[in-house]
Amino acid sequence: MSDSPAGRLQALFEGHRLTPTQRRIAHCMVRRAADVPFLSSVELAELAGVSQPSVTRFAVALGFDGYPALRRHLRESVPAVAEEHAAYNEYQQAVLGEIENLKHLAELLADPAPVERAGRLLAASRPLPVLGLRAASSQARGFAYFAGKVHPDVRLLDEGGSMLDDRIDAAARAGASALLCFALPRHPREVVDALAYARSAGLTVVTVAESAFAPVAAHSDLLIPAAVGTGLAFDTACAPMLLGRVLLEAMADELPDAQARLEEFDGKAAARGLFVD
Repeated sequence: MSDSPAGRLQALFEGHRLTPTQRRIAHCMVRRAADVPFLSSVELAELAGVSQPSVTRFAVALGFDGYPALRRHLRESVPAVAEEHAAYNEYQQAVLGEIENLKHLAELLADPAPVERAGRLLAASRPLPVLGLRAASSQARGFAYFAGKVHPDVRLLDEGGSMLDDRIDAAARAGASALLCFALPRHPREVVDALAYARSAGLTVVTVAESAFAPVAAHSDLLIPAAVGTGLAFDTACAPMLLGRVLLEAMADELPDAQARLEEFDGKAAARGLFVD
């Protein structure tokens, strides 16, 4: 497990059966991992949108006497690297934070089984719907662009609204067996609703989200976490993007004609003069 603040929190929460409210607090703590050791219970409650007593009960559920004991534990376990980061400006700290997120992802991938399972599910789904709205739309679009070079039928779902369920229905009727979702904060309600609908339509939902405690977790059959950076005004998502490329690799490994499709594309691109050397 990574020694990053988010990694320590993930390890702390693992193995505990949390209520929906407690999962919301856990999600908020992972999102604000670097700040949590210095927040009061009232401040954490406000950030998570829950009551202060809920934060206290959450700490007790984790095995602590109360929130002060939990906060003391987190402060004592802050890695030395946090002090080193204090010497850098906010832009450098944002980059260093993303490096920590990538290290955490590398450690997660030491067990390739979840990614390999996801690759099999995505390769077998014909068509393959790929969902990502708002902040996650660029992740979904990037995956769909490259996936279309090796997968015979990729359907990008990057617009919400009343047609979203219809497009999921259409994919299911056409034979889809799985749906890939990129879900990043802030999580649109329609993404959560769409995943619930996809599962009711018989699709297996594979999700890339910033933590196992994200709101989409309850409607995902397989969730692979990749932390986002929160050091700037707008979140940074280097780890989710890289995880998307890893999933592409795993999916391509399960498609016997993937290499032939790539070579065919390269041949046609050269004949058309598509790219400038």
